[in-house]
Amino acid sequence: MADNTATAPENVQICDKFAATFEILGRKWNGLIIESLLNNGTMRFKDLSQTVVKCSDRVLVERLKELEANDIVERRTYDDSSLIEYALTKKGESMRNMMEVVHEWSDKWNADCTAEA
Repeated sequence: MADNTATAPENVQICDKFAATFEILGRKWNGLIIESLLNNGTMRFKDLSQTVVKCSDRVLVERLKELEANDIVERRTYDDSSLIEYALTKKGESMRNMMEVVHEWSDKWNADCTAEA
């Protein structure tokens, strides 16, 4: 009979850059915010909040500030207007291929999931 006892790996380390990336992407709502901006381009706060419907305005503001601090989202203001818009930076846009792969994975492994109204 085979021994199925798991042994702990020795000296396992996760790259700091990898961990930092998942610290950003693993935050609730960040992926959906990025996805919304990838799909729709520049958006006003009101439009973003209608796209990420289950996220409260307070949390959406926090997440947008975090994404801005990480140079993923840019907050645009205009001198002659009270208009505020959010857009992906070059760094944020570079996530497009990664998000497409996430969609493919989701389609394969979460086939029974349906969006809630």
